[in-house]
Amino acid sequence: MKFVIVSNNDFMKHIDSPISKVKTGLTLFLLLLNSFAQADSIPMEKVTLKNEWVHLGADGKLVYKKTPKGDRIMDFSYAGYKGGGIALPNIPVKITVKPLADASADCTALIQAAIDKVSAMPLNKDGFRGTVLLEPGTYPCSNTIKIMADGIVLRGSGKSEKGSIISMNGVKHTAIVLSNGINQRIGNRLGNAGDNEKAIKITDNYIAAGSISFTVANASGFTIGDNVEIRKPVTEKWVKFMQMDDLIRDGKPQTWIKTGSLLITERRIAAIKGNKITLDVPLVDSYDAAYTNDETTMVLANDVKRLKQAGVENLRIVSPPQAVSHTKALYYGVRLNGEDCWLRDLDLIETMESVGTGGRRITLQRVAVVRKALHQGPSKPAEFAPNAGQLLLDQCSVEGDNIWFAALGAGQTGPIVFLNCNFIGNGRIEGHQRWSTGMLLDNCKAPNGGIDFKNRGSMGSGHGWGTAWSVAWNCEANSYVNQIPPGTYNWVIGSKGKSTPIPRPFNSAGPNLPEGIFESPNTPVNPSSLYLTQLEERLGKQALKAIGY
Repeated sequence: MKFVIVSNNDFMKHIDSPISKVKTGLTLFLLLLNSFAQADSIPMEKVTLKNEWVHLGADGKLVYKKTPKGDRIMDFSYAGYKGGGIALPNIPVKITVKPLADASADCTALIQAAIDKVSAMPLNKDGFRGTVLLEPGTYPCSNTIKIMADGIVLRGSGKSEKGSIISMNGVKHTAIVLSNGINQRIGNRLGNAGDNEKAIKITDNYIAAGSISFTVANASGFTIGDNVEIRKPVTEKWVKFMQMDDLIRDGKPQTWIKTGSLLITERRIAAIKGNKITLDVPLVDSYDAAYTNDETTMVLANDVKRLKQAGVENLRIVSPPQAVSHTKALYYGVRLNGEDCWLRDLDLIETMESVGTGGRRITLQRVAVVRKALHQGPSKPAEFAPNAGQLLLDQCSVEGDNIWFAALGAGQTGPIVFLNCNFIGNGRIEGHQRWSTGMLLDNCKAPNGGIDFKNRGSMGSGHGWGTAWSVAWNCEANSYVNQIPPGTYNWVIGSKGKSTPIPRPFNSAGPNLPEGIFESPNTPVNPSSLYLTQLEERLGKQALKAIGY
């Protein structure tokens, strides 16, 4: 039996009709079953007309539905600068830069010299050195501007055409890179064990998605505040369970995730009681000893040396139009690899693969990408590559066609939150490949595009399952591919748009893969914003005010 999506308007038409006087629940049920088929159908067992997985209880607090094993929608509120709910800082200006008198002269060295000078200044007690301010005007740049020291901010005087403009030219390069260049631990991605590491076994038979604590064999070598990695081994048994052991493309076997590699999640220890470890942020994924060969471990990782307390804000980056494949592009936007860093009030015009992130506890606020030149070729660029843990994209936007609006990379773990973001064009947002987990799209709009939590099969080089434990909450999209990986869930809740059941790519004869959870299709739910409600419940109203809500 199929259950057809019913829009709120059509439902109200039925309620206002004479038949609404019939008060039996059966009548209403039949009305819904026979209402106008505006969208593709969804299996009835996957649909509810209210939000059961997260809803407000009688006391106004959030109530979470759990699976029999205890899995739940996670608390996403830890995403963002300093772990969420903390205002982005305004750092005093140390050096002001003006455009060169010759409007065509290259300004890369001018800006870099100012950044280097502030980089040599001492850190203050809050971990900042100071801001380099660009006065209004155009700054032609033929090479990358680099921020490599903690506590540095590059600030323009506005992101409009009358503000501060980085005008890209010359050789192939990225406009701005924030990274200290140190070879860092992987953290929140796919990786391998390092030399001389002491891995402590986690003894729980099952750790549910959304959990914040677990038991280890011996906690004596750890202290509160330690940075740790939780490591899920990729085993042959798990790959087979995920039905990823039979990927074929052009007659050749494809590898989803190499067995023996590790899915790594980075956290801090918040509490220790005996051998029980409590983390600072919930876990996104589930950990089943039956499929990890009982080899899930925790490793001390205090030697992470990321760039910290750095940002770029209030300016415009402009590239010449690039109507080419992303493989032939010359000009890219911003790359940020750090911790407790931010991008704020940026416009990126015609850059390719515009914003890439790595690290954790990062906020991107009001970052807009505009691509008028049509990208060429079937392989698409990702304008946002949100590959950082505890990442918040707040009021960001992309405009363009034949692109990925945003695509998560292999093994990326959340929470990763898109809040009040807008996407214009026919692009899509998705976990792109190889088991990214913990993405929330909260009140995001892609009216001509799509939101996908799906299996990409043999696409790419064997991308396979791209997303698990991810949520679209009160969103709008033209279509959703919402699929359910074995042993996990994905959710589309209170969101407008049609479901598009599909088979695994390169297996187009079918069958369609099982669909994820749909709740209250085409009808928004309460609370209006999951992220903001979770944040307020955890830290209070002052946390909302701190981030502008």
